[in-house]
Amino acid sequence: MAEHTPRSLIVTLYGAYGRLPGDAPLPVSELIRLLHAVGVDAPAVRSSVSRLKRRGLLVPARTSDGAAGYALSADARQLLDDGDRRIYRRPVPVTGDGWVLAVFSVPEAERHKRHLLRSRLGHLGFGTAAPGVWIAPAGLYEETRHTLGRLELAPYVELFRGEHLGFAATAEAVARWWDLETIARLHLDFLDQQEPVLRAWEAGDGAAPGAEDAYRDYLRALDSWRRLPYADPGLPAELLPEDWPGGRSAEVFGELHARLRDAGAEFVRRDA
Repeated sequence: MAEHTPRSLIVTLYGAYGRLPGDAPLPVSELIRLLHAVGVDAPAVRSSVSRLKRRGLLVPARTSDGAAGYALSADARQLLDDGDRRIYRRPVPVTGDGWVLAVFSVPEAERHKRHLLRSRLGHLGFGTAAPGVWIAPAGLYEETRHTLGRLELAPYVELFRGEHLGFAATAEAVARWWDLETIARLHLDFLDQQEPVLRAWEAGDGAAPGAEDAYRDYLRALDSWRRLPYADPGLPAELLPEDWPGGRSAEVFGELHARLRDAGAEFVRRDA
């Protein structure tokens, strides 16, 4: 699993705590303090914020007392709101809802958009059913529509909803459409990292979690976890191998979220 990067941790921070009531911009000094707690130095914070600003995810804004800070752009907020449905509430299973198909055609003169489309559909969790035909659980439709619209790729794509009728059994087809072995390894890597963290907190039952420790462990867990629901689109158990580790990794993240998120918020709000 990818190592935590300053840019990823900043996005995770805004996703976890940057949309608290009031929606005030985070002062630069607070970003430095909060990232220092997870091992990121000030120059790396400033450099990463600049990159996120250039990408249109963060916008300069003044806090209520006039301090320089950064707020989420409208696109970034949409991205994070869509992400919430993945990260905290897994997509509606395929059973009963079917599949969404994305069929695209890009003119040769704009072939760079073909690569962008493939990249974005893959990032959203789509599998490849055939060249130019991508498939995902139907519960991903809204986020797919938002993403393709935001990237101005919608004119090249047709979206369909349907069910799989054969000829191969659906479980066999799913094993061709997605690299299940790689997805399973991502879940196992997450468990290797985060199960010991959860056990350590469980061993301390009876004591209230310290705000900074809770924040640090939660931010790192969330930063690792938030990629997984994109790699794994949330396929139903009957289409997956019997020893699929996705349920356990979701359970571990859910327990860490319930135990640490609110306690970590106390550290975020301190002196803010």
